[in-house]
Amino acid sequence: MYHFFVDKKNISGHTIIIEGNDYNHIKNVLRMREGEEISVGNGEDENEYRCVIEEFEEDRVICKLLFVKEANVELPSKVILYQCLPKADKMEMIIQKCVELGVSEIIPVASKRCVVKLDDKKAAGKITRWQAIAEAAGKQSKRAIVPLIGQVKRFSEALEDAQRADVKLIPYELCEGMNETKKVFENIKEGQTIAIFIGPEGGFDESEIKEAVKCGILPVSLGKRILRTETAGMTVISWISFVLEVQS
Repeated sequence: MYHFFVDKKNISGHTIIIEGNDYNHIKNVLRMREGEEISVGNGEDENEYRCVIEEFEEDRVICKLLFVKEANVELPSKVILYQCLPKADKMEMIIQKCVELGVSEIIPVASKRCVVKLDDKKAAGKITRWQAIAEAAGKQSKRAIVPLIGQVKRFSEALEDAQRADVKLIPYELCEGMNETKKVFENIKEGQTIAIFIGPEGGFDESEIKEAVKCGILPVSLGKRILRTETAGMTVISWISFVLEVQS
């Protein structure tokens, strides 16, 4: 069943209105017809609004609400990914896959070894595109919310922002001891906010690791192999997902 997101104000009583790009997608790409069922989320609560297409107007789809179901698809903890800017279009794939895995928020970070440099104009355009990718991935994986893609932050700003989290982790290739890392992940509890810092292709500068540790961020190991920047975040979120969903 196809899943779409609408603004909360477009759900009123037993009527749901779908507009914009999704209207075109439903009518002209998917070629759906009256009487077909779809599911809708408002991107805020965790409810799934199951509805049936009643009619197509000039620029919107009118749907009738059938029932509301608690989706129960979100992780029981908020996961924030602080992803240092990678080269080429790797960020798009990182966003897509991490949204599928359950991330709540992704903050792009400019660290010392980032090759990519974004001025304000370029950053604004990138964030708009990245947010659209996050929404598309949320639809595909039937997420109840649309994860937020934040503004690009300097590394020091990201460290400050991460203080809102209960658990703060930074995978580092020189960190030894998978047993210690295993204990860290096993101690993560439902309801906690978890911040994950992932470096760029060249990894974190040693001075950045020291700065992170001073801010209460814990270095962890991802094993004996060196993971690419586009793999590391997905690995950590997968581990967190396993730990939390086993608990629940």
